[in-house]
Amino acid sequence: MTLTAADLKKLAAYDTPTICNALEIVAPERRAHGFNRKPLICPFPKLKPIVGYARTATIRSREPNGASKAAQRALRGEYYQMIAADPAPSIAVLQDIDGPDAGFGAFWGEVQSTIHKGLGCLGVVTDGCIRDIDMWAPGFQALAGSIMPSHAHVHLVGINLEVSINGMIVRPNDLLHADYHGAVVIPHEVAKKVPAACELLTRKESVILKAAKSKGFTAAKLMKAIAEADEIH
Repeated sequence: MTLTAADLKKLAAYDTPTICNALEIVAPERRAHGFNRKPLICPFPKLKPIVGYARTATIRSREPNGASKAAQRALRGEYYQMIAADPAPSIAVLQDIDGPDAGFGAFWGEVQSTIHKGLGCLGVVTDGCIRDIDMWAPGFQALAGSIMPSHAHVHLVGINLEVSINGMIVRPNDLLHADYHGAVVIPHEVAKKVPAACELLTRKESVILKAAKSKGFTAAKLMKAIAEADEIH
């Protein structure tokens, strides 16, 4: 299913928890998966939600890269071409495969955030670490496993493959929604249905919230509001 810029904008109008709630309606089989199962650090919580197509890779930093410089440069070139390729916009999704030492060295900092932003990428989701927070490319979102000072021996291992970020399985060109709460994969086949489900949930919740904020709120009034919300379709 092809999404337009307008479709992506509609999805980005909602926070990630609301998107997760909407997916419970349009894709109930994904209620317990498709999102990160452990917290990710977001240094920029005030940035708006991002919606884009996952560009996946694996990294490691504990030991030196055994590949030749020519091979390393070739892989890096393929990686950047992948980031800039259609469909756009992209979101970089990097899994650190150093096991217990994941997050030992940072692939991400001032340089990489600036490069990726220049290539049309909206942000990064990684279980590895990031650094250079004060020098980070403005507006480039980040969800990371940790913040660390050194890049150690960090290098790309593989690109354009299935990865797992804190329990969230992501495949190349999956549609990803992320904000400071976390990230979730939106199945392409239901993506256009999600904004309407978000709007429906918002209307239902508004009835309950209005009652809860009113003077003289009681359990009986709550149950009445819940019944009213249930009638909204």
